[in-house]
Amino acid sequence: MIRKVILATAVIFWAAQAQAETVIAALGDSLTQGFGLPVEQGFVPQLERWLTEQGHDVRLINAGVSGDTTTGGLSRVDWTLTDDVDAMIVALGGNDLLRGIDPALSRANLDGILKAAQAKEVDVLLVGMEAPGNYGPDYKVAFDAMYPELAAAYDTLYLDSFFAGFGDARENPAALGAFMQGDGIHPNADGVGEIIKAIGPAVAELLSRVGS
Repeated sequence: MIRKVILATAVIFWAAQAQAETVIAALGDSLTQGFGLPVEQGFVPQLERWLTEQGHDVRLINAGVSGDTTTGGLSRVDWTLTDDVDAMIVALGGNDLLRGIDPALSRANLDGILKAAQAKEVDVLLVGMEAPGNYGPDYKVAFDAMYPELAAAYDTLYLDSFFAGFGDARENPAALGAFMQGDGIHPNADGVGEIIKAIGPAVAELLSRVGS
């Protein structure tokens, strides 16, 4: 009899532990996916380890697809937002920039992603991007503005750049090289660690919103 009570107590305990775990989907492109890195050195595993070290009971889902644009993210957001997902990181737009896609289309796609999250009552951290000046001032203004404006419209958390953790190194090619792979686009393992110095606290704040 005592044995059965102990077993039942253990089952209840582990069920409670499973329910306590917060699940975050990281919807993005190759930066999220961990392009060019061993799996354990990629963005999602490093971020999950950082959050766990901070005492959070969390599991991250890598929903990053190399080469994806905001259009691709919109096309798969519904099946990314399964019933077990509590929160989502949205880090898309880099490939839109590389292809010179109209910011109006990128904005509409991000709006659709945030609308899907809102419908599922999933809290979001929206990570911005900055357009280079070579597309002209009008393009840059429209592209850069869509992230903070959408974050305000949907009351999501907002981080201005995936590379915010690089700090002043973003303006210094020589310093930036220490954090990047040979292609100059994707971070190396050390670079991911720097990126998480900025994104990690933002995701921790996202966790505090879940269920509130």
